[in-house]
Amino acid sequence: MSGPGGRAALALLLLLLGLPGLPHARPRYEPTWGSLDARPLPAWFDEAKFGVFIHWGVFSVPSFGSEWFWWYWQKEKREPYVKFMDANYPPGFSYEDFGPLFTAEFFDPNQWADILKASGARYVVLTSKHHEGFTLWGSKYSWNWNAVDVGPKRDLVAELATSVKNRTDLHFGLYHSLFEWFNPLFLEDATNAFNTSKFPTSKSLPELYEIVTKYQPEIIWSDGDGNAPDTYWNSTGFLAWLYNDSPVRDTVVTNDRWGAGSICAHGGFYTCSDRYNPGRLLARKWENCMTIDRGSWGYRRDARLRDYLPIEDLVKQLVETVSCGGNLLMNIGPTHDGRIAVVFEERLRQVGSWLQVNGEAIYGTKPWRAQNDTVTPGVWYTFTPKEGKVNAIFLNWPVSGILELGEPRAKPGETQVKLAGYRELLKWVALGEKGMVIALPQLTPQQMPCQWGWTLQLTDVD
Repeated sequence: MSGPGGRAALALLLLLLGLPGLPHARPRYEPTWGSLDARPLPAWFDEAKFGVFIHWGVFSVPSFGSEWFWWYWQKEKREPYVKFMDANYPPGFSYEDFGPLFTAEFFDPNQWADILKASGARYVVLTSKHHEGFTLWGSKYSWNWNAVDVGPKRDLVAELATSVKNRTDLHFGLYHSLFEWFNPLFLEDATNAFNTSKFPTSKSLPELYEIVTKYQPEIIWSDGDGNAPDTYWNSTGFLAWLYNDSPVRDTVVTNDRWGAGSICAHGGFYTCSDRYNPGRLLARKWENCMTIDRGSWGYRRDARLRDYLPIEDLVKQLVETVSCGGNLLMNIGPTHDGRIAVVFEERLRQVGSWLQVNGEAIYGTKPWRAQNDTVTPGVWYTFTPKEGKVNAIFLNWPVSGILELGEPRAKPGETQVKLAGYRELLKWVALGEKGMVIALPQLTPQQMPCQWGWTLQLTDVD
């Protein structure tokens, strides 16, 4: 066939036969939860498994107690916060006065990107705006309460986005709080039982469209519904635009915090609650967002060493979460002057060194038929589909040098067992139809492939 008529006939024939050759029509999503919830989650998110959360804002200036400092001090008037202000700041000092003190003079986005890369994380989520309403970019909807007008006089979102894109393979994401504690428009809408919508139409929604269009984040991590329903926030309208017409429509993922009642029920992946770790498989993709500092998401100067989770606990959380089909989003809180404190940097680099050895048991894996072992505590399983490998990650090295696994069904003469980071195959004995005993190599501490959890790679097991 030749000519326009011939090409049209060929195109029609290909379409009727369902053959490749024509671009498929992009599905359109309606602004309803039924339609939006049916959108397949872009594959990269499940494959990534591990991300870093960054809580940074004006709350990093007082850096006392919690990133909820303003609320606890002014609204709830909690005694430690009131005493802290009375002892350290003059009478009449307001939270807004912290804005110019958010200086970020040591903020080096390239250094941050290098630390993120070293952590082994595959994505990062930055708080573009927390409940205090201060935006880390020069939003035209947050006049004189943003990082370009006040404090650093820099577009912190743009700088980090650029460095992450240029220096790493991480997916860049943004956290955004729907509500703001003390915004007069939000308080007015709340007084009206959310039957008016001045705040979302003039502030929150325009900001969301702004950050998506300007920075093209591949994660929109929504939070802070202020007890208002998703209809007040017009969340389904925004998500329909995000999935249908935004510049990131093919790759963007979202969470489940889009209004009262939506958490753990609607959206992209489920977070359900902070530090959510169900310990079992869920029907939908989920994420465990947790903090290295047990007591706060933002940086706090009053933290003690015991408040920071040790690397053993972080590896345990990562392994348990991934075994049950989740992603781990591990939070750090930088300082007001733009530094990632050395304790956070150390923890991130430790996770990265562990992933260098054990990453095959984490990235791109799927849950196995059993999540943890039924005989030996502290053993968690993942499955690597491409190679058909079962990964048994054990968190405690047995003193005897013998590890018993109750779940795998080994095949004599076929099953092979390898310790990640160690060259030689390991010897094993089957325990009837199910279970096996594995002889671990006798290694000095210097010969250990890693320090805080080890992976056995099992091939040809059921």
